[in-house]
Amino acid sequence: MVQKVAKIWMDGKLVNWEDANVHVLTHTLHYGVGVFEGIRCYRCEDGSSAVFRLDEHVRRLFDSAHIMGMAIPFSRDDIKKGIIDTLKANELKEAYIRPIAFIGDGDMGIYVNNPIRVAIAAYPWGAYLGDEGLNNGIRVKISSFSRFHVNNTMTKAKTCGHYVNSVLAKREAKSLGYDEALMLDTEGYVSEATGENIFMVRKGVLKTTPLTSVLDGITRDAVIAIAEEKGIKVKEERFTRDELYIADEAFFTGTAAEITPIREVDNRKIGEGKPGEITKSIQKEFFDIAKGKNLKYRRWLTCL
Repeated sequence: MVQKVAKIWMDGKLVNWEDANVHVLTHTLHYGVGVFEGIRCYRCEDGSSAVFRLDEHVRRLFDSAHIMGMAIPFSRDDIKKGIIDTLKANELKEAYIRPIAFIGDGDMGIYVNNPIRVAIAAYPWGAYLGDEGLNNGIRVKISSFSRFHVNNTMTKAKTCGHYVNSVLAKREAKSLGYDEALMLDTEGYVSEATGENIFMVRKGVLKTTPLTSVLDGITRDAVIAIAEEKGIKVKEERFTRDELYIADEAFFTGTAAEITPIREVDNRKIGEGKPGEITKSIQKEFFDIAKGKNLKYRRWLTCL
């Protein structure tokens, strides 16, 4: 259950949680054309709080809206301020933040010119795939559902309706006793999970799927930068499921999942069946950065 907080930002104003409602004929509810972001605020070691890569997340929100032909009626600075104001209004030291832009009510049908509305919610939320998964790794199933073809929909937009694909894949994996689903692209290569990008380590090289059918993850980008700083060779190239089976290490990245190790895929142990040294090193560095311990990456933090 989402933990209730006092205020949600709606169309430029902070309103009570109970009043943050929309009409049943809201267009996005029926047709799925809306865009959103998942952002985290971390409590830093000095007791302050900071939003991780706020600028990049807001930029992607506006990029997604542009791709989907939606004109957000607020500036990027307005949205950034709205996020900070929402955190402060709810006195949140750590939180998951969900800004969403959606098509409001008015006309119905596929083509409409209804107003674009924006909301920002923030609430406490722990490890998406569980503390156990974060520490010891998770079990993953290759899904029977494929990730979208690049001409089937707009794969670079974080669009509400796209996540029907993810919901179906996740339900399938959970019903079979796994923690998460991993989808292949329409040519049979590894794509991404239901809400995460994937990395694998083999022979000392860190590989991740290229930005073909996958979302340009902000945590993915951070991991590439961290790895390169550590002198780890990084390759963005396609790989198959059987190459993943024989990886030495593997992990998922995402705002919700953070850095979650993978210990098993399709009942096949990955490496030693526990988080590997490269995974643990990158995970530690990521949390040190997000919590303000590594001043070299202070640029990635927006302090409250």
